[in-house]
Amino acid sequence: MKLRAIVSVLLWVLLAGVALQVFFVARIALMAVVDPQSTAFQRSEAWRTAWEGRADGKAWQWQQRWVDEVDLGKAIRRAVIASEDGGFYSHGGVDWDAIESAWNRNARRQAQAEKKAEKLGDPAKVKPPKIAGGSTITQQLAKNLLLSGERTLLRKGQELLLTLMLEALLDKDRILTIYLNSVEWGEGVFGAEAAAQRYFNKPAKALTHTEAARLAVMLPSPKFFEKRPQSPYLNRRTATIAARMAQVNLP
Repeated sequence: MKLRAIVSVLLWVLLAGVALQVFFVARIALMAVVDPQSTAFQRSEAWRTAWEGRADGKAWQWQQRWVDEVDLGKAIRRAVIASEDGGFYSHGGVDWDAIESAWNRNARRQAQAEKKAEKLGDPAKVKPPKIAGGSTITQQLAKNLLLSGERTLLRKGQELLLTLMLEALLDKDRILTIYLNSVEWGEGVFGAEAAAQRYFNKPAKALTHTEAARLAVMLPSPKFFEKRPQSPYLNRRTATIAARMAQVNLP
C-alpha cells in the first residue's frame, strides 16, 4: 500500500512538472507575437517595494514603456551585447566557454581571499570576493521573465530549460527586444526607453554610443550605479564598452 502511494505521488509530481513545462512553452510561443506586460522579477520588485518601501523613502513609481526593435535604436543593442554577451548572435543560448571562464575567475578570487584571510588571521577582515557570472542575455531573460529569485539547483535547471525554449521558439532579435524592454535599470525603472528618459531625457533610439554604453555598464548593478553616477569604474568601463561597440555586427 505504501509503495502504491509513493508511486502515485511521484506520478502526480511528474505530471505537474510536465504541465508546468507545457505552460512555459505556451507562454514563450505567445511572446513571438504578444509583448509581455511584466516579468516575474518586476512583479517581485513591486511586491517587495510595496511591503518594505523604497530605501530613500520616496514613493515607488513604475517607469516602463515598451518600444519595438526600430525604436530601441542600434546603439543600445550594440552596447548591451558588447557589455553583457559578445557571442549573443552566435551561441545557442548558453555560452559554455564564458561559464568555464567565470568559474575559473571565481576559483582564483576565492583562493586569493582565503590566502589573505590566512595572512591576516581574521577572515572577518577580508571582503568576500566578487562573483563573476557567465550568463548569456537569453539566460538572464529566462530568469527574470518567468522565475523566482531563489538560488537552488532545481531553479538553475529550470532556467536552462527556459533558455533552450526561448532560443527554439523566438528568434534572436525578438529575445533581445524583450530583454531590453524588461530589464531593470534602477529603482522602478524597467526597459531601455524608460532608462534613456530617466538618465538622459531622450528616447532610446536617440542615445549616443557613449550614453548607450553607460546604460549597458549599469546593468549588473543598476541600483548601485543609480546612486553613484560619478563612479570611476562606471566611467572607465563606459569607455571600454563604447570602443567595443564598433565590433558588434547587428543582422
